[in-house]
Amino acid sequence: MTRPIQIAPSVLPADFSKLGQEVADLEAAGVDLIQWDVMDGQFVPNLTFGPDIIKSARQHCNVPFEAHMMVYTPDVMAKQYIDAGCSRLIVHAEACTHLHRTLANIKELGANAAVALNPATPVSAIEHVLDLVDLVLVMTVNPGFGGQAYISTMEPKIAQVRKMINDSGRGDEIELEVDGGISPTTIAGAAAAGANILIAGSALYRDPEGLEHAVSDLRARAQAAIA
Repeated sequence: MTRPIQIAPSVLPADFSKLGQEVADLEAAGVDLIQWDVMDGQFVPNLTFGPDIIKSARQHCNVPFEAHMMVYTPDVMAKQYIDAGCSRLIVHAEACTHLHRTLANIKELGANAAVALNPATPVSAIEHVLDLVDLVLVMTVNPGFGGQAYISTMEPKIAQVRKMINDSGRGDEIELEVDGGISPTTIAGAAAAGANILIAGSALYRDPEGLEHAVSDLRARAQAAIA
């Protein structure tokens, strides 16, 4: 089963001084959800969004929020981000000593659980937790900063994850997301490899025709790649 294409922004390139308006504008532009890149300055060399910031933005739009937890202590932080309005939490396999326990904890807190893989992390790292997740994220850059170049050599890995998901018997339940360097020139490769949720940051904000054109253009290119 081919899952519907979804276009989701990272808000890293947004104007942090007016995040309420920024998320409202993204919803108006037609995005399917909004991803918050949560960074702790340790797992990745950057600091970004606390739960209070996300909570303050939540009232300005209705599309789902997900938190990409680039942190070493997701178990400690999970409830705060769920309470802030994030319906899905994505944790990194590399950051979780007990990945199965962490994912189960997120589910017990009432959110959807998801797992991310850095470029150098093998697919085998998630093989035994697919029963707990509703999404797998394959990173096509090394996490921590926006505006990085897409690593095209990750496309076979995306295809490998898609096959693993399908072989698990949960192919109609688990989304496959790609994050990093997604643009009009790279989105087709990621979608053709099997991704159905595409995270875009810089490419959305630098489109000279605006956010609405950027979202529709990316969606059209991804859909054409799987037609």
